[in-house]
Amino acid sequence: MIDLRSDTVTLPTEDMKRAMMEAPLGDDVYGEDPTVIQLEQTLATLLDKEAAIFAPSGTQSNLLALMAHCERGDEYIVGQDAHTYKYEGGGAAVLGSIQPQPLEFCNAGEMDLEKIKSAIKPLDNHFAKTRLICLENTMGGQCLSLDYPQKVRELCHQYGLQMHLDGARLFNAAVKQKVSVGKLAEHFDSVSICLSKGLGAPAGSVLVGSKPLIEKARRWRKVLGGGMRQAGILAAAGLYALEHNIERLSEDHRKAHSLSESLRKLKGLKLYSNSGETNMVFIEIDEAYLAPFENRAKQLGITLPSGNKKRLVFHLNINEQGFKTIEQCFLDTFK
Repeated sequence: MIDLRSDTVTLPTEDMKRAMMEAPLGDDVYGEDPTVIQLEQTLATLLDKEAAIFAPSGTQSNLLALMAHCERGDEYIVGQDAHTYKYEGGGAAVLGSIQPQPLEFCNAGEMDLEKIKSAIKPLDNHFAKTRLICLENTMGGQCLSLDYPQKVRELCHQYGLQMHLDGARLFNAAVKQKVSVGKLAEHFDSVSICLSKGLGAPAGSVLVGSKPLIEKARRWRKVLGGGMRQAGILAAAGLYALEHNIERLSEDHRKAHSLSESLRKLKGLKLYSNSGETNMVFIEIDEAYLAPFENRAKQLGITLPSGNKKRLVFHLNINEQGFKTIEQCFLDTFK
């Protein structure tokens, strides 16, 4: 099967599974799993932060950050379509009693700086206390501009705020922009890294930040049920991914860009401008073509997201033959 729904559908390779089976293990709740410790130290070093904590999912690692930065009744400023606001079940509000203040994006995951200023609450008991600004990289397959986080950082210094980055696909941005993840993370107080998307691990995310912040996050991870015992089996997959699967992200980007260029020539669909920058292609299909396209995809063994607006995501389980099959599916339908 060729699955275009997400880069979360990747399956571990035989070499990754071998690394998982051979990993030295301990009880991570006691802080004794050597493979988890190695993964945490590796990512803390890569992102030039003091400490890190391994969590079961990106949703939990983002929530750990929000709950470590904010107290009950505090507020975080976030994009209207950001994952931490829109796609994580309202966890900050439900479980952290933290109020989100969503703002519209003006460009590729960036919020207008003047609108951020206007959203920061004055120190008045009538208002939630603004504590944190959350960004995301990549956002809709697009990278934050390299100078934007520094501008937000300057704003945070002015108002005494902290910054968190949902870096679920930060390595995609680093490969695309040809900079280190440490450079992309330098202005943030905390960063969440997902291992189970383009990097190809079966599960797990890591939150990095200062030692005091990560200690608070460790307490909240226990409260949220995220403490795992011999978690080194999963951490080993993450270590393998960091060693073997970063540079190959450029192959996913190449395929997405190439498909985008091919689709520009076809009638019966709309190609969105944020297509092909990293590993995603965004299209809207005319209703007359939708059923024939989906039927042809099924015949060719291609799994698609539902609806006429589709996000197509490339990942390590889509090889060159799979890419050619995807192209053929479009050519067969949109003649």
